[in-house]
Amino acid sequence: MGARYRAEQVGSLLRPKALLDARASLAAGAISAEDLRKIEDEAILAALRMQREVGLDVYTDGEFRRGSFLGGLADAVDGFVEDKIAMEWHGPGGAPEGSVAQVVGAKLHQRRRLSAHEASFLLRHAPGPIKVTVPSATNFPDVSYKPGLSDRFYPTRSSLLQEIAQIIRNEVNALATEGIPYIQLDAPRYLYYVDARLREQLRARGVDPDLALDEAIATDNAVIEDARRLAPAPDTLTLAIHLCRGNSRSRWFAEGGYDLIAEKLFGRLAVDAFLLEYDTDRAGGFEPLRFVPAGKTVVLGLVTTKDPTLESQETLLRRIDEASTYVPMENLALSPQCGFASVAAGNLLSEDDQRRKLELVVETARRAWP
Repeated sequence: MGARYRAEQVGSLLRPKALLDARASLAAGAISAEDLRKIEDEAILAALRMQREVGLDVYTDGEFRRGSFLGGLADAVDGFVEDKIAMEWHGPGGAPEGSVAQVVGAKLHQRRRLSAHEASFLLRHAPGPIKVTVPSATNFPDVSYKPGLSDRFYPTRSSLLQEIAQIIRNEVNALATEGIPYIQLDAPRYLYYVDARLREQLRARGVDPDLALDEAIATDNAVIEDARRLAPAPDTLTLAIHLCRGNSRSRWFAEGGYDLIAEKLFGRLAVDAFLLEYDTDRAGGFEPLRFVPAGKTVVLGLVTTKDPTLESQETLLRRIDEASTYVPMENLALSPQCGFASVAAGNLLSEDDQRRKLELVVETARRAWP
């Protein structure tokens, strides 16, 4: 069982304008990759200072070296092509739009590690425990598999899933071996299985959503099964999974509580911590938490990253107390509901709003767990 952090953030932070401008300049050929790396380094150091000043218990690099939370895979693996799968987004400006993930259009071939430089820089510079986020392999059969193209190289979505799972497993094992104390799988696709509309879409293409859930759980368990054995300090390694209903420019793609998947998800996934979105009524109530096994941590994502409005601390404390009906208080923690920038463009709030949200998480956690 890993360490427990009471005041958390999920991973991504709003990219500073200088970083967004530098990426545009690289794309235009105006600067080199080495120039961009220096600007990334400076931005990450500033983000680490901000997290220390706010008082968070665990540090990330804000995913500043990625174009999206999924981006590390296509950057490190050949076989993706410039094609997109349409996703139907809800919320501000919601409409069908191509996924940030690229489509698989060839046999995959890994050129380099996914997050080696991210991890090594954090190990050298973070002022406390660090978290490295890795996309769950379960994301890609939906957003990177295009019939008529991908099936020339991978006959089924499951065959692509297993290929990508091995790549993610190798990355998780490398991070564990390096002594990264907190490894988080980001897995929004689990919440396809709670949304009646999305479940029907899966059935329409011949997929049984309940069997797909079983396959997803088994795949993520296989990805992390060796990590603790490889870690230099196994007892302090935290293996976690984050679930949300979509997070792109303050929009979402799924709705529904955890009820339909809770017993399998919480009972079978071999993680130490579940980071769960709970900022709106779309997430349902806390009752499904009764299936969380004893000793596992639930990080309550009660503070939204989709809207600049600051939550009431008293409301947050009341909701933490409500959740403790189902999970003991000592096994709860607090975070925002998702990252602030799952895609580089970021959600519709400012860096000042972001800081106030993180300060609220820390101040509330200090009151809830003195």
